Amino acid sequence: MDMNRKQFLRAGGAALVGSSLAALGFFPTQALAESRTFKLSKTTETRNTCTYCSVGCGIIMHSLGDKAKNVVSSITHIEGDPDHPVNRGTLCPKGAGLLDFVHSPSRLKYPEIREAGSNEWKRVSWDEAIGRLVKLMKADRDANFQAKNAQGQTVNRWLSTGMLCASASSNETGYLTAKAMRSTGMLVFDNQARV
Repeated sequence: MDMNRKQFLRAGGAALVGSSLAALGFFPTQALAESRTFKLSKTTETRNTCTYCSVGCGIIMHSLGDKAKNVVSSITHIEGDPDHPVNRGTLCPKGAGLLDFVHSPSRLKYPEIREAGSNEWKRVSWDEAIGRLVKLMKADRDANFQAKNAQGQTVNRWLSTGMLCASASSNETGYLTAKAMRSTGMLVFDNQARV
């Protein structure tokens, strides 16, 4: 068989590549016949609202877990909700980075209290945190509630405590929150979405 230099290099290169792929376990017929599974096919979809700003974009969180009792699922993918009327499937850079926020080791997941004069935060239960908050708000309201102003007019106001709510809720929830806070006499009240 008469080969020139170019033909020899082509044949040698093809033989080298073929033998290397076969040694690594790659067989084109098997690779082409095998079907790939979609990476989100075994995940559970949960619809939620993005937590970053007052726009309130819809997101879909995909989590993996066997749904057994006392097993926490792990969120593996977050994307925009195409059926949501606000963002229609799009996300800003902050919303697109939600997965990093969810898995951040410095993310606060439990209530903590720092006592007066202390420099350390102490983890407490949700019941203890909410109970303490209610007790402190009641004490402040009892001490600072104004039933009448200087002219003797009835005002029923509480000016020493305020409430700032987030926007990741519906208009109905914002309305109920505003009614609940106003019923205590609180005037310093705002919502991130300006509800």
